[in-house]
Amino acid sequence: FTLDELVTAGTVPPGGDRVLRALLDARLSFLISGGTGSGKTTLLSALLGLVGAGERIVLAEDSAELRPDHPHVVRLEGRPANQEGVGLVALQDLVRQALRMRPDRLVVGEVRGPEVVSLLAALNTGHEGGCGTVHANAAAQVPARLEALGTAAGLDRDALHSQLAAALSVVLHLVRDRAGRRRIAEVHVLERDARGLVVTVPALRWGAEAFAYERG
Repeated sequence: FTLDELVTAGTVPPGGDRVLRALLDARLSFLISGGTGSGKTTLLSALLGLVGAGERIVLAEDSAELRPDHPHVVRLEGRPANQEGVGLVALQDLVRQALRMRPDRLVVGEVRGPEVVSLLAALNTGHEGGCGTVHANAAAQVPARLEALGTAAGLDRDALHSQLAAALSVVLHLVRDRAGRRRIAEVHVLERDARGLVVTVPALRWGAEAFAYERG
């Protein structure tokens, strides 16, 4: 699907495509959140197809699902261990390998394990425009989800929130309604609260005809 096709299908509201293009043009780092079957991979593929043709996109995925229409894509795919327990290529390893390829856009298909540590570190060292997907039932749950993944990988909570605050700018949240229609429900920006922890703040919400602006 192209972004225009997603607008036609109702996944992206009228005018929402301009917001998403501006997000890409500004090279803001973002995650697409949502539940199973909400269309995260489809939307991310469409957005990556809008990246400038001169940019190198490096995809790190457990299994190849992203299919952006772009002339300069490098795909890195994980591999399970064999019967002897050797040969494992984990997503965390792929993220580290991707960084050596000097990507213009580093993409993690789905952030769901210790690779979050490498991804946040990469986004804090000049790799602008990085993106990926994460399983969450609401945009507001994304910081807690990343915190759980990071602490499970041994990253201190305060250190994780410090990295997260500097690394990630936006969360796009998708839902699938009872009729089976997938759509963007919210766009959140990330900020630190009084405790110094990262929280999401609604910036745009889905309205009847277009995005409803929550804040400037």
